Amino acid sequence: MAKRPSSSSLWFTPISSLIFPRGSDTLWYLIALLSIFSLFLHHLSRSSLVLADSHFEGFDVDDDNIDETLDTDDSLQQLNTRLRSTPLTRSDSETHHGPPDPQPTNAAPQQSEPSQPAADLPPKPSSTGFDYWDEDEFEGLPIEQPSETPKFTDNATPAESNSDPNIVEKSKNVDVSRPRSYTVEIVCVTFLVMFAINYFTGKKENENIALAWAARFATKDAIFEKNFSFLGVGEGDDSPLLLKEGQNVFKFYASGRRYCQGLLATMELKSRHDLISRMYNLVVPCKDEISFEVYMNDDAMDNVIFAVAKKKAAKGMQKEVRDLQKHANLVSPPSNRKWVVEELAVISESKEVAGDLITETVLDQVFGDKAFEKFGKGFISMHFSDQHLGKHKKMLQFKFALPDANHMADMARLVALIPYYIDFIGRYKLSSQARSKTEPARVKAAQEAYKEYQNARQEALQRKKAERKKIMEETEAKLSAEALRKKEAKERARQVKKAMPKVKMTRAH
Repeated sequence: MAKRPSSSSLWFTPISSLIFPRGSDTLWYLIALLSIFSLFLHHLSRSSLVLADSHFEGFDVDDDNIDETLDTDDSLQQLNTRLRSTPLTRSDSETHHGPPDPQPTNAAPQQSEPSQPAADLPPKPSSTGFDYWDEDEFEGLPIEQPSETPKFTDNATPAESNSDPNIVEKSKNVDVSRPRSYTVEIVCVTFLVMFAINYFTGKKENENIALAWAARFATKDAIFEKNFSFLGVGEGDDSPLLLKEGQNVFKFYASGRRYCQGLLATMELKSRHDLISRMYNLVVPCKDEISFEVYMNDDAMDNVIFAVAKKKAAKGMQKEVRDLQKHANLVSPPSNRKWVVEELAVISESKEVAGDLITETVLDQVFGDKAFEKFGKGFISMHFSDQHLGKHKKMLQFKFALPDANHMADMARLVALIPYYIDFIGRYKLSSQARSKTEPARVKAAQEAYKEYQNARQEALQRKKAERKKIMEETEAKLSAEALRKKEAKERARQVKKAMPKVKMTRAH
């Protein structure tokens, strides 16, 4: 008995014969499949070209792809000729879809491209054929557009040829109407150049002034070389005379003379290297100054407090300088002898000291009426005191104005006052009457200084004790509870032991 074929085998047989035909039908079957596959690939390539054009609208096309795009345009034109029977509206990705204007004759047509002639545009459909308008019905269908080959000039690029002329004209107008200004940059660069030039020229000018002074007063056979054994800031013959501490500060040192330990001269010149300071000095003028400090030996100077300065400066010195404020007063000019010019004021502890230090020689050389006009123009002040604060208590101070580098000889008599007063103060002794007046003041000043020293010492001790206590409190705050209990017990035991009466043990015989 024959088997009955199953239902699955019955269905599988025609399907397999359809997919895998046998006999002479196989060749025709393969040709049909290849044709369908080629049509499918052609359709995919066309849709990809349309999508590429819509996605990259407005970008330039390479020269290599121009032929392919022209072929695609020809095929699209053929498609449009078939669809001309049905009026279509233009679909724009940048505008909304909607029915056309029912009154096209009243509104002026807007052209997206001004250069495109009106004859090339497709005819507008009449409003009678669009009673029932569907926005999405013809969306995405291309329209016929005249293909024009872009013409480029030698100096123009494709991006420039596609640009809107109105935008180009506006950009030109903006560039012309708003020229870029370089005023701030020019001012900054000019200021920096001027600052650099002024720095080097001002630095050189200050160095020339300092070297001119040293050449006039500190070289061989000059006044300091005759009165001091050692000149300069170092040891040896090759040591420099001047020490440059800044662009406008120079120092000179001399030693090896009787009655004094040494002399220190400090030149404080204008800040010529600084452009801002130079401009400020034009509004508020100042002078180049040189100050001398002579450190006297302790046994070579008696009780002397004396100062001479211009009247305005003398009042300021009496208020600000401590020893002049405590011990000295303005001395009125005597009527029975010559005195300094009216421009100057004398401050002294006693009239006797002032009369002894203002000698006839000094009046004839510098401080007299005739000599001061010619040789005393650069004088500022001089101050002698045995009560200076600091390391050196007995000191002579002189302050003069420096002339320019070509007129250093004008201050020769002012510099000559320094060795003159070193010898004069070294030999000067007060009378018994003047000493009796000055001693009580110095004893009182010494007591006050000692009290100030003790107060400063007590303050330092209290400050140190407070700091130690603070450190101990911080240390206790970091200890544990057990450590704190042990420390408190130890402190109580120490207090109890301290409070117990002291018993002296004696040995019985």
